[in-house]
Amino acid sequence: MDDFLWRALMGGFGIALVVGPLGCFIVWRRMAYFGETLAHSALLGIALGFWIDLKFTLDLTLNTLVIQATLAVCIGLALLLVILQAQNRLATDTLLGILAHSALSLGLVTLAFLQSEGLRISLDAYLFGDLLAVTQSDLYWIYGGGGLILLSLGFIWQSLLSITIHEELAQVEGIPVTWIRLAFMLIVALVIAIAMKIIGILLITSLLIIPAATARRFAHTPEQMAIFASLIGCIAVALGLYMSWHWDTPTGPSVVLAASLLFILTFK
Repeated sequence: MDDFLWRALMGGFGIALVVGPLGCFIVWRRMAYFGETLAHSALLGIALGFWIDLKFTLDLTLNTLVIQATLAVCIGLALLLVILQAQNRLATDTLLGILAHSALSLGLVTLAFLQSEGLRISLDAYLFGDLLAVTQSDLYWIYGGGGLILLSLGFIWQSLLSITIHEELAQVEGIPVTWIRLAFMLIVALVIAIAMKIIGILLITSLLIIPAATARRFAHTPEQMAIFASLIGCIAVALGLYMSWHWDTPTGPSVVLAASLLFILTFK
């Protein structure tokens, strides 16, 4: 097998292993719209990464700048959401809608200004993903960031599970609900920043939700569901790569389509 296929497979597996357990909490807590909001805000991070690369001479690659800028924007948006939620003036879904479309529009306007300065920008890889273009540097980001994410998620697993089951009871038991919720949001932000080049910012939420929803039908415990979701995600990555290689289809959408087919096959 060619080296770039091995890198694509390893990169896809790395993402699948991380989004499996994380996607379970997205499904349990009904936070799909939050993931979508962060994915939309990633476009602003991409625009900022291009702007920093254009305006400053830094000893960083464009890809690294884009990932770091996207992570900063996603974290900033998660913090802003927590602050706005504490004021109890608007429903969470309303706040998410405002933040998602505001960040998306600001990103598009920023990209328009950059293009007016003569910068040629192709967003296809970031919007729809390009698994076959994974580099060795990307693998470092995926497995380094993925390991940090899994360690962090393992650290807050029981507390987050308690909050998911009954938030008021968890608060009475002394669990720092606000801080655990914020930590979870930051973890989701990190996943989106790392995975956007692999799956694409328009599709990353699908990979968070579909394998977890599929695993829910077979699991009897939360831990089983997390493991099954990761395995199903890995199978979807392998099938998506097969489709992309043999039928010349875009890799990101092919992986999501494979995950959707697995969900349909197991749905009764």
